[in-house]
Amino acid sequence: MDWKIVATVFASVFIAEMADKTQLVTMLFAADKDVSKWTVFFGSASALVLTSAIGVIAGTMLSQVINVKALSIIAGGGFVVIGIWTLYHGIYQSP
Repeated sequence: MDWKIVATVFASVFIAEMADKTQLVTMLFAADKDVSKWTVFFGSASALVLTSAIGVIAGTMLSQVINVKALSIIAGGGFVVIGIWTLYHGIYQSP
């Protein structure tokens, strides 16, 4: 196992998940005093593991038909488009 890759993936996913919708929803469920915190943790951790598995499978399958460099460009372009769309709505659509 390449620990440098593990650390890079961990850091990237950790930063991407901080203060996003996933964490906010998890905090909302955990705030309910009648809900077991372990149940919330198990449910959210299981969901993250499943979505990560789907990402690994999708990346593996896509890399067989699309060049990895092209896939990186497509993914980066997608993030840029989402960022521009978010900025546009934040600037022009805010009340």
